[in-house]
Amino acid sequence: MTIRNWFIFFFKALIIGGVVTGVFGLIIRWEDAFAPYVASGEYGEFAGSLLWFMFLGMTMSVISQMGFFAYLTVHQFGVNIFKTLTLWNWVQLLLIAVVIFDLIKFRFIPLANTQSQLLLYLGLMAVLLITSFVVAYLKAKWTKKHTFISALFFMIVITTLEWLPVLMVNEKDVDRYVTLLLFPLLAVNAYQLLKLPKYNAKSDVDRLKLEERRKVHAQTSKANS
Repeated sequence: MTIRNWFIFFFKALIIGGVVTGVFGLIIRWEDAFAPYVASGEYGEFAGSLLWFMFLGMTMSVISQMGFFAYLTVHQFGVNIFKTLTLWNWVQLLLIAVVIFDLIKFRFIPLANTQSQLLLYLGLMAVLLITSFVVAYLKAKWTKKHTFISALFFMIVITTLEWLPVLMVNEKDVDRYVTLLLFPLLAVNAYQLLKLPKYNAKSDVDRLKLEERRKVHAQTSKANS
């Protein structure tokens, strides 16, 4: 990918993270983070709170992008180590199962002190899994069928690893942040996974155009000399 296309790719992912977190922040944190400012007419404070959530989303976007490019390296290592894509896919499926088990057994159940909390975490698990399967299906449909498992691995395992720090926080309102921060991670990861081929193809076209301009420039310089 060329620097120009990488910058566009990065900037759009940053905006997606900020906007998604801002929107879901308004929904999830309305009562404590926004409603008091509206009630008292402090619209500057309201805007400041919204900007803070958007900044938080942009931070999660950067973490998501780091995870994505780390995964591309891990995926290549996995294919090289296990020699065939088929074997590497089976390993990825095993890791997906381990991560889902770990989330339920060692993250969600210990955090859930009430039945409503347990239902919340199971709902978030459903959001993670359904979104991951939809994105993986689209990835396989738009590119190649064998990318389905790799896409599913990225959406479930890598998203969970990026989500893990907030799952380990033991604070009073951790549920709200656990809920809120899942959505920008899913949105940015889905964007990166589905749109990367477009920017790679565009970069190839840009390089061809650059080579053509260089050839024309070289021919022009030679003719003038």
